[in-house]
Amino acid sequence: MTAEPTLAWMDRGQAAREREALIALLADSVDSGASVGFLPPLDRAEAEAYWSSVDAAMEHTGRRLLGLWVVGELAGSIQLQRAEYPNGRHRGEVMKLIVHRRFRGRGCARMLMSAMEGEARRMGLELLVLDTLQGDVAEGMYRKLGWQEAGVIPRFARVANGELHATVVFYRILE
Repeated sequence: MTAEPTLAWMDRGQAAREREALIALLADSVDSGASVGFLPPLDRAEAEAYWSSVDAAMEHTGRRLLGLWVVGELAGSIQLQRAEYPNGRHRGEVMKLIVHRRFRGRGCARMLMSAMEGEARRMGLELLVLDTLQGDVAEGMYRKLGWQEAGVIPRFARVANGELHATVVFYRILE
């Protein structure tokens, strides 16, 4: 990257101040074909509702939201959520790794994943889980980062053309 990126865990106030950038980041991701739970074109009201739900999760469940900025522009984000129930408090779910298409291929996703794993360790988490569309570029990245495949679920997610695709479930034991 030409400029040194900045990573920061956002509190609810900062997430509110970054709301427009978060909406734009999600819309770019969805509209460029990323499988992050939405179908293109992403409706603004749907994006606003999603980020409102993240805000509520940050307040009520301790969800963590990490942002990555390049030259002051929000280039990516990732979320980490500790499991809710007592028998699972040692594990967390990694959600919505998003990198704006202008910043892809520059190591942003790896930086977000590395920082997220560091935070998970600080939180005392021992196991992380995530899922991604089978065949997506993210699948290969997770494998390169040392994540282990737990399995494949067929017909899990609908893509823009209406077809159903499998998702790969990954886990990582933190040591």
